[in-house]
Amino acid sequence: MNSRIKLSIFCLPPLRTLNSELSTLTTFYPGPSKVYPQVATYLQDAMNEGILSQNHRSAAFMEMLEACISVFKQKQNIPDNYEVYFTSSATECWEIISQSLVKKHSHHIYNGAFGEKWFEYAARLGKTVSATKFNFQEIIENNFSSDADVWCFTQNETSNATQIENSFFSKLQTDSLIAVDVTSSLGGIALDWQSGDIWLASVQKCLGLPAGMGIMICSPKAIKRAEEIGDHNFYNSLLFIRDNFRKYQTHYTPNILSIYLLMRVMQQVPDIHTIDAHIKARAKNFYTFIGQETNLDLLITTREVRSETVIAIQGSVDEISVLKQKAKENNIILGNGYGAWKDTTFRIANFPAIEDWEFDKLKTLLRQ
Repeated sequence: MNSRIKLSIFCLPPLRTLNSELSTLTTFYPGPSKVYPQVATYLQDAMNEGILSQNHRSAAFMEMLEACISVFKQKQNIPDNYEVYFTSSATECWEIISQSLVKKHSHHIYNGAFGEKWFEYAARLGKTVSATKFNFQEIIENNFSSDADVWCFTQNETSNATQIENSFFSKLQTDSLIAVDVTSSLGGIALDWQSGDIWLASVQKCLGLPAGMGIMICSPKAIKRAEEIGDHNFYNSLLFIRDNFRKYQTHYTPNILSIYLLMRVMQQVPDIHTIDAHIKARAKNFYTFIGQETNLDLLITTREVRSETVIAIQGSVDEISVLKQKAKENNIILGNGYGAWKDTTFRIANFPAIEDWEFDKLKTLLRQ
């Protein structure tokens, strides 16, 4: 064998070429999705300020963590007595809930793939689980009953572009804890925090950040439950996490960069009520546009359950394939369909980091 192998054939494109190509893309992928362009500056600031070289027990890190949590709660209008923790992902939050907040039994109410995944994952963790699956085209009804001590909901189901309205949660009458996955809506629409006890998400969607960190928000009722159970068996037991966060430290070496970037983005963006009004108005406008100015069909036919942050459009396999190819030729990335709708739908992220002119560009393509 000739030892003089030409390694150049395995080389990646020059970085400046790759960056140039990416800079012309408009992405509507529903997660990981578009990152706020200001993040490029914040990355350099993090290097210049030296925070990335600080250990997570240092005064500099603790001050930064405190500032991040403070501005995050302020901009998202989170009650003062609710506590915020950072994890590795929203999926890890599912695990923490089962380990530290479920006494015996969790009940999962869902209409799509991610809610079902949560149910299936919880079933592997040793507690009793049960589920109510409702039709994704129908408005959720509060007609289920369960003796579960935690009820689990997916507020915004990314797989099929549906959502549950705030008013549903505010009408729930139960002594059970209410856990809500808001991965595709936190930072995009205003949430009724008082109507739930555990809220979980990740940063790579409406918060406009690179993937790599989860967020868990707990009510005083949830904290009381954790203390009653007294779970200290795992590295991510909630009480262990809380003991550290009360000192503005973390239970393991954290994603310092993500915490710093979240702080800077929260300092940049308006309050959630301003963002909420813009996102909902743009969703309404785009839904109307699809119905009146294109020959496309919406996956969700029931207006009241359509998500305001993820929009799903359906067609034949050939129609969707051609449209996605045309989008690619115009440097537009559309989100793939998910699960059963993989080949017959595409999804559009309506996240705050995506700008109005980018939606105008998409409309021009879809009119064709």
